[in-house]
Amino acid sequence: MDNKVAMVTGASRGIGRSIALALAKDGFDLVLNDIDRQANTLDEVAALIEAEGRRSLITVADVRDKAAIQGIVRTAAARMGRIDVLVNNAGILTSARIEELTEEQWDEVFAVNAKGVFLVTQAVLPYMREQGYGRIVNIASVGGKRGAPGQAHYCASKAAVLEFTRVLAMELEDSGITANSVCPGIIMTEMGKANLPDQASIDKWAAVTAQRRIGYPDDVAGAVCFLASDAAAFITGQSLNVCGGLIFDGG
Repeated sequence: MDNKVAMVTGASRGIGRSIALALAKDGFDLVLNDIDRQANTLDEVAALIEAEGRRSLITVADVRDKAAIQGIVRTAAARMGRIDVLVNNAGILTSARIEELTEEQWDEVFAVNAKGVFLVTQAVLPYMREQGYGRIVNIASVGGKRGAPGQAHYCASKAAVLEFTRVLAMELEDSGITANSVCPGIIMTEMGKANLPDQASIDKWAAVTAQRRIGYPDDVAGAVCFLASDAAAFITGQSLNVCGGLIFDGG
């Protein structure tokens, strides 16, 4: 397929940035999305993509805002011609034990991590259906399969993403569109530093993985590129752990 186009939310840094750059190396043009305060960083990512000889389009919108998301998807489809791949990567992580967890914290995490996946997917689907082709990859977490103290709201939101993805795959049926989840483990990113505040924490998590190391954004990007490719055409409704052997269930 010529002029393949992928849209990545939360593309300015961390896992999203690595995914966008890896897809560019695989021949995709990119629609880059993030919130307004990350716009300058999106410029840097766009420059790296264009250095690979691929096109890029920067879109600024909060995934919680339905009207804004529908607007940028319309713009992306018009400017880029199509949207072949959607990577729902935008997410937030905060920590609080259940007895101290506020309603506002719960709502904010669910609004970004779960509602955001729903809204962006809903906006993109009509274009993929018209094409008769698409790959949707949702970034969940091993936390959505195995909880962690202090992260009830985060883990519950990622469990919601996993089940949303399974139902989405069922509803897509014979559409030419697949939907899968990637579940990162402990990854060294700006957000991941909530679990990795110091070297002792890094060593602790590395010690409980089969590979005896923590992950990095490029580890996740490789899995996403596979699921975004035609090599994964017969895979849908699945969740792939990218955790170095932190957990071993298929989910």
